[in-house]
Amino acid sequence: MSAIAYLNFDGVAEQAIDFYAEALNATEVKKAKFGDIPQDPNDPLPENELNMIMESSIEFAGGKIMMSDILPSMKAVTGELVKGNHILISLVFDDKQKLQQYFSSLSEGGYVIMPLSNTPWSSCFGMLVDQFGVHWKFNSDADQFLDHVIANKQ
Repeated sequence: MSAIAYLNFDGVAEQAIDFYAEALNATEVKKAKFGDIPQDPNDPLPENELNMIMESSIEFAGGKIMMSDILPSMKAVTGELVKGNHILISLVFDDKQKLQQYFSSLSEGGYVIMPLSNTPWSSCFGMLVDQFGVHWKFNSDADQFLDHVIANKQ
C-alpha cells in the first residue's frame, strides 16, 4: 500500500493533468471523464459536467498523483473547492538535476516561495506554488536529515 496525493480541481483538472504530465515527465497518464461512464437516465449529469475529469492518475519517477474535478452539481455535498497552504506535495530525490528540472517546470505560471538552495537541513531545498495553486516542496536529503536529527536526540 502507498499513500498518494489526490488533487481536486474546479473544472480545470484536464489542464492540470497535461501540465503535470509534461512538467514531471510522466511515464503513464490515465484519465476518465464523467461522460465516459453510463449516465442514470432519470438523473443525468448536466452537459457542462460530462467533460470534467472523474478520475485520473499520472505516474512519474516512481511517484504517482491522482486528480479529479469537483462537479458543480455536487458542491452541496462536497463543499466548495478552497485553495490553501495546508497540503503540500513533497518531492524527495537524491538526483539534484532531476529536482531542478521538476522545480523549473512546475514553477512556470506559478511563483517561487523559496528557490532551490543549500540549507542546514538539505543540500537542495526549495518551495513553490504552481499555476493551479498547489504547493510543492523539494528536498534532496529529507531522509538523511531526519536520521541525523533522531540519532542526535538519543
